[in-house]
Amino acid sequence: MPFLLSRLLARISVLTSWATPFVVILFVFATSWPLMALAEPNGSELVRPGNYWWYFVVTTSTVGYGDFFPETVPGRVVGAYVVVGGITALTTVFTKIASVLERRRGRRMQGSGTVDASGHVVLIGYTPGRTERIAAELLADATASKLVLCAWDDVGPHPMADQPVDYVRGDVTDDDVLRRAGVHRAAGVLVDARDDNEALAIALAVDHLTSDVHTVVTLRDLARSSLLGYVGERIRCVQWHTPRMITEELQSPGIAEVYAELMTHGGANTYSVTLPESAGPVRAGDCRTALDRRHGATLLAARAGDRLVVNPGWDDELSPGSVLYYVGSRQLAPEEVAGALRDHV
Repeated sequence: MPFLLSRLLARISVLTSWATPFVVILFVFATSWPLMALAEPNGSELVRPGNYWWYFVVTTSTVGYGDFFPETVPGRVVGAYVVVGGITALTTVFTKIASVLERRRGRRMQGSGTVDASGHVVLIGYTPGRTERIAAELLADATASKLVLCAWDDVGPHPMADQPVDYVRGDVTDDDVLRRAGVHRAAGVLVDARDDNEALAIALAVDHLTSDVHTVVTLRDLARSSLLGYVGERIRCVQWHTPRMITEELQSPGIAEVYAELMTHGGANTYSVTLPESAGPVRAGDCRTALDRRHGATLLAARAGDRLVVNPGWDDELSPGSVLYYVGSRQLAPEEVAGALRDHV
């Protein structure tokens, strides 16, 4: 019997199935019980069916309560065989677990695995330093979802392994690679390619896989954004050199278009005006209401000395000489602001 067990131990490195430890336990149990019955005296409590299974469990698990134990030398030899069988089974389990963890770690590092997630954000393309910054801004958001980095083969092992970011590597214009990154189940996709031509190709591949996901594409030349309009309606283009706007667009779809409108000539633009002395100290809420009612302008921020307050509170006091920043159809004169405040009061 020890010979058979030694042969079994020699094959552990080959047997990698989860069934292996159960086979070992069943084999040891089936062989040790009759051997123990032969070794122990007649009427031994140990070999009774209601007791032996309990003895076998506590012995193979190396717990050893000692409530049942062999009394004869041959019985103790059989007990040693049971202990070895239990250790063999446990070793097989731990070896299997270690192997699974190592394979998973290897797949994660090499980007060869498949992401099992939904509602996440996929970052397609990798630029050292820049991608880490974008990922950090997304992860800093309390409502941030899972992040997946999808990069070309030449990027090498996971460049952000120290962060909670999954990694998929391959041809990022290939459907299979995009599916492994879970693009078709994602809440948002950022295409941050090495050049505008590559960005257009990746955006086309993403839209071919799914047209429902909110897709943000960074471009060096925003004039090429018109080409992406033919690809998909849910694709938004952002200037490549504005990482903060990129993350805001991913988190709040449509915000990049708002920024673009604010900076576009014609229609509503952003202006500033100094609060005149004649207006006296006023509440930001009164100023906001007066400008909106009289001129259709929206107060964005106010500066008093070196202090800039964006979206000032309703009861914040604005002193004469403060600079008001607002969105409106035209530039307002200080006198017009004072007149609007008088009419409001």
